[in-house]
Amino acid sequence: MLLPRVQIVNTLYRPGPTPGQSPVSKGREGARGNLERQEAILDEAIRLFADRGYAEADLQVLADRLDIGKGTLYRHFGSKEKLFLAAADRVMRRIHEHITAVTAPVEDPLQRIETGIHAYFRYFADHPESVEMLIQERALFRDRKRPTYFVHREANLDRWRSLYREMIGAGRVRDIPVEQILDTMGDLLYGAMFVGYLVGRREEPSAVAARIINIVFGGILTDGERAARQGSTKGKRTNGRKKA
Repeated sequence: MLLPRVQIVNTLYRPGPTPGQSPVSKGREGARGNLERQEAILDEAIRLFADRGYAEADLQVLADRLDIGKGTLYRHFGSKEKLFLAAADRVMRRIHEHITAVTAPVEDPLQRIETGIHAYFRYFADHPESVEMLIQERALFRDRKRPTYFVHREANLDRWRSLYREMIGAGRVRDIPVEQILDTMGDLLYGAMFVGYLVGRREEPSAVAARIINIVFGGILTDGERAARQGSTKGKRTNGRKKA
């Protein structure tokens, strides 16, 4: 039976403070050290799982790579499954941290979205092991209510939701329900990232991002065709009212 993802809990023994050091400062140093150790374990676990797959990944190999005892892995994470899910969670934390860091200095909302799209594809191109982790999670843990990717996506949508509302209010983006925009954009990015990885495309991430931005921002119809379609729609509505 597959276990649900749980929050990582530190269970390591912490020795008392050394002479001249307060228990509080000693505790803080211990917590910081344990967090750094957990992050190092997760980084190496991502590489191992991505390279060998969940079933073939040997935790003793992971312990040897980190020069720690195998028991340390279990003290930090409890089981192989919990370690894998924590690693998948780390993948998504890192991608969102990266996008946030890259987009935060950009003031213009539209430019910030464009920068975020470029950062998204660049990150996954530079870290293919992250894509592999997400694929494995979806294949192996189908009983989970929501994959890690979508859990983190939902948790980080508020800032993008605010940007789109701001641009709609300023008349820069069409007045479309914001949730429709978010879902469509999310599906485009997610699908392009996975398809590119699965079929082995060697397209530069900047080119993928530019192609999506061009089509989404500019559309595929010319101004004349859009005007014609709008006129046709108005005509149908008028005829409908006359018949009624």
